[in-house]
Amino acid sequence: MARTMWDSSVGKKTVMAVSGLIMLLYLVAHMIGNLKIYFGAGEFNSYAHWLRTVGEPFMHYEWTLWLIRIVLVVAVVAHATSAYQLSRRDIKARPTKYVHGRPRASYATRTMRWGGIILGLFIVWHILDLTTGTVHSGGFQAGHPYQNVVDTFSTWYGDVIYIVAMLALGLHIRHGFWSAAQTLGVGSRTRDRALKIVADVLALLLTAGFIAVPVGVMTGVVS
Repeated sequence: MARTMWDSSVGKKTVMAVSGLIMLLYLVAHMIGNLKIYFGAGEFNSYAHWLRTVGEPFMHYEWTLWLIRIVLVVAVVAHATSAYQLSRRDIKARPTKYVHGRPRASYATRTMRWGGIILGLFIVWHILDLTTGTVHSGGFQAGHPYQNVVDTFSTWYGDVIYIVAMLALGLHIRHGFWSAAQTLGVGSRTRDRALKIVADVLALLLTAGFIAVPVGVMTGVVS
């Protein structure tokens, strides 16, 4: 039954919707945590340490954090795989482009695929920068996330990469949230307007919330 569902387009869209909502919940929590940087190094570093001790003593040190990471990796892989396979099916079903474009399609809709690629590349860079420190500028300091964040956003390329990715994220959420609602059967004629408003608000708040961190460093509010 699971294989039959996965092989169908409806099944793949359902996987995309559920995995997308899982990532959305994480993004909301992640943004709120990121904004703690405005309360100083002590509170931000304490928050980062707390993430590693969540669930103790029942859970061992970092077990909860690793569990969250595993769930996110599964969600990202499932989301990307289903999106790619659906895209290939669309191309096979319509190998030649339409003579007339669809002017009613929003900018977010037309750029969902490119936005997904940008976000995928950003995730890799973000992990190598602030988790492993592989591409980090200024000397990565394990256990000092506040200083690592300041180092990253003290470089022009760190700001550009992050802000471009967050703008792509906003567009992705704006269209993706509404699409997920339709796929899961939540949407209707009476609810569509409200769902689109919620999608717009979520996209705006998350984009603004994430971009507030590099802006804080660039303006010297966070230093």
